[in-house]
Amino acid sequence: MPARLLPLLTEQPQTGDALGTRLGVGRVTVNTWARRLAEDGVPVVVTRGGYALAPGTPAPQLVPVSGTFGQAMRYAGTVGSTQDEARAWADDPHDPAPHGAVVVAERQTAGRGRRGRAWDTTHGTLVFSVLLAGPLALPDLALMPLAAGVALQAACGVGGLKWPNDLLAPDGRKLAGILLEADLRGEEARRAVLGIGVNVSAAPEGAAWLSEFRPGLTRAALLARILAELERWLAAPPQAVLEVWRAVNVTLGREVRVVTPRGILTGTALDLDAQGSLLIRTPEGTTVTAHAGDVQLVGTLAPSPGPQEDIP
Repeated sequence: MPARLLPLLTEQPQTGDALGTRLGVGRVTVNTWARRLAEDGVPVVVTRGGYALAPGTPAPQLVPVSGTFGQAMRYAGTVGSTQDEARAWADDPHDPAPHGAVVVAERQTAGRGRRGRAWDTTHGTLVFSVLLAGPLALPDLALMPLAAGVALQAACGVGGLKWPNDLLAPDGRKLAGILLEADLRGEEARRAVLGIGVNVSAAPEGAAWLSEFRPGLTRAALLARILAELERWLAAPPQAVLEVWRAVNVTLGREVRVVTPRGILTGTALDLDAQGSLLIRTPEGTTVTAHAGDVQLVGTLAPSPGPQEDIP
């Protein structure tokens, strides 16, 4: 089966005979499996020297994981949604996914963003989901997208955060997005799944990609950096998360239009409250709170943080 071949592939070409010996099959079978992996979306490189993965492919054997997050990792060419795959893995009675388990895919046929939007993915995109085991208190859930944003900005080393879940390039184009889905039970969640998509070497029209600002940063290396920062910031004190978020955001002080489940709010984004909600001063002079919603920034975007070497 092609799935048996995938973990053996590295960035260095290996001959069909060598791989076949390790798998107990012939080189013709190796060739068939390699081509099936490529058809599924895995960037398999077939040359006269043998079979390899494209440099920087975010497969487990190529990702230098340093902490707990990502120690359990599954990688595939095409899935419906990494969010759904993570949930299914968690529910597997024989091999349940542990806290910090990661699902990475090259393509999603049913990928989704916030509020049910489609999540466009290409070979130039890093798309993955992280399982966060519960129980999780509701106040902790509210801050998780902000903590994930801080982690994402630190790992990418460029851009600014738009409340509540986007990383924008210095020129205001979208660079990455975050999706948190929780399985609620009363006043807590039994678990949550955190999905992240980063445009690394390609992007949909009108969006930015990381290689424009950080050339040479591969998807495998970026995934390792994001996982390490996620583990750090998801465990950080709320006040520390809010302090750093304020320092790297592009929302506060701006005129905003927020589409919420209860209607549209317009005004000036003042600050975040202790729960991570956005405080807005309306044209009438009152202060209202947006607990969730989609933010549109009005007017010209002030320059967001550019490439950074030392991230707090």
